[in-house]
Amino acid sequence: MDLPIPEKPLPPSHPAGVFLYLASVRERSRLAFMLIRLFLAFMALMFLAFGAWSLADPLGMTSQLDVTVSGPNAAFEMRGIFGGVSLGMAAMTAAGALRPAAFQRPALFVLLVYMGGYTLARMTSLIIGDSPTFSGWFFAGFEVLSFIVTIFALRASERRTP
Repeated sequence: MDLPIPEKPLPPSHPAGVFLYLASVRERSRLAFMLIRLFLAFMALMFLAFGAWSLADPLGMTSQLDVTVSGPNAAFEMRGIFGGVSLGMAAMTAAGALRPAAFQRPALFVLLVYMGGYTLARMTSLIIGDSPTFSGWFFAGFEVLSFIVTIFALRASERRTP
């Protein structure tokens, strides 16, 4: 038994029309493009917040993370490592979100390397036998999840058609 073919396409508000609408390659590509931009914007905001906190109160930030830092260069180093690098990543991921034609793939690649480095270091730390606190697990989870999402985003950006 043949099903009747509608004379005009189903509107996106129709349940079957939603599926057909989202199933088209072009729309999936647009959706992926939008989600990648949102992901990069979210990461930019996270890096901006963490970087600003690290610049404003580096020793308070580290103590909130259960990290004890001391010595004459403590604040200087924490501002540079946590503040400066995070603000640099905020700029790169924001550029990827705001100017995707020029910066989306470079931003994703830098984010992949950055979060991949954290993921590798966290796994090494666990293998060696370190036992992090809740804040350590929270940051490690965020970094691993960001790494995984970045892999998928980078792969999806390869298949995107303008």
